Amino acid sequence: MKLEKVTDGRRRYHDACGTALALDILGERWAMLVVRELMLGPRRFGDLRAGLPGVSANVLTQRLEGLEAAGVVIRRRLPPPASVQVYELSPWGYEAEDILKVMGRWAARSPDHDPTLPLSPVSLMLSFRTMFQPKKAGYGWMSLGFRFGDETFVVQLAAGVLTAERGAPDGVDALITGPVEAVAAVVYGDPATVEARIDESLTVEGDRNALVRFSRWFELPPKAVATA
Repeated sequence: MKLEKVTDGRRRYHDACGTALALDILGERWAMLVVRELMLGPRRFGDLRAGLPGVSANVLTQRLEGLEAAGVVIRRRLPPPASVQVYELSPWGYEAEDILKVMGRWAARSPDHDPTLPLSPVSLMLSFRTMFQPKKAGYGWMSLGFRFGDETFVVQLAAGVLTAERGAPDGVDALITGPVEAVAAVVYGDPATVEARIDESLTVEGDRNALVRFSRWFELPPKAVATA
């Protein structure tokens, strides 16, 4: 197997293995994170840059063009009055969520994984989908809204099934406002410090205890044993 450049400047593996083709499509730097940021629906170019603050405009343009050429991303213009260009995943592109979940859970076991690093609102929502423990939640009903700046999301539990989507938090049991990292610290931090972390960094409108119960439904996988 050899890695060669082709006419669009990207390197290809020229290998029949599906894993090699997946890397051809998603292996360029930032490509998979672009897919992550589109996993909860269409986004404008500026929205994508906000979710990926480390990427340059030129590189983001290149990745979007490459993903569009591969059939993963679709570019379209919203109807009036918005009339803005957005990018969204194709039906096949949305199937990559399983890849993101498996990779995220696998990488979270690394001794080098640092859950205190910055993360985007979308990555937090996807972590809820990935790390949810149905047995801890039971089969009750709950809905929580999350507001991060201008972005809002709704997470719902219905009969043991958890959904996390972008949307208006109307009629939720509680609306949580604050930094993304603060919510992550409440959900994935020390259970003994949940109340203190909520008081320190978050505003909760509605049933505060709903957020406390919610924080008990998630669990990071155990760390892999480092070998010499």
